[in-house]
Amino acid sequence: MIHNIKFRAFVYENESVDEISQAILNILPEAEIEAEEAEGLLEDKIIILTGTVSKKRYTKTFFNTLLEWTDLDKLNDDLERKMDEKGNWFLRFDKDDALDEIWTILDKGDAIHLKIKIAAYPAKKHIAVDKVREAILND
Repeated sequence: MIHNIKFRAFVYENESVDEISQAILNILPEAEIEAEEAEGLLEDKIIILTGTVSKKRYTKTFFNTLLEWTDLDKLNDDLERKMDEKGNWFLRFDKDDALDEIWTILDKGDAIHLKIKIAAYPAKKHIAVDKVREAILND
């Protein structure tokens, strides 16, 4: 059902790269994390952690855990708003909670960003929404 999951998180100077990396691994245990250094608006150092998880068994484990550990009503209610026209589902997880192995979905703010490509043919929003909604409601 999921082609791949791309992730991104910003690590600011007052945060630990190791802790944010662990938070990502608590959501995507098989993730291979790449780090890139960037500069913020105020010339502060920012590390951008990114990567992609593509193996079916890992994306399936992620989705099953998502259904188990999150508020399914909220997932379902937000589905239309968080899915783009190409079937990409955008979720944000609280970094601090993820470090404690708690999956809290956020609507804004500093978070671990996931771009989840839903396997839908043709790749259209309504088809992807229907596939995810069916999985949520049948869980």
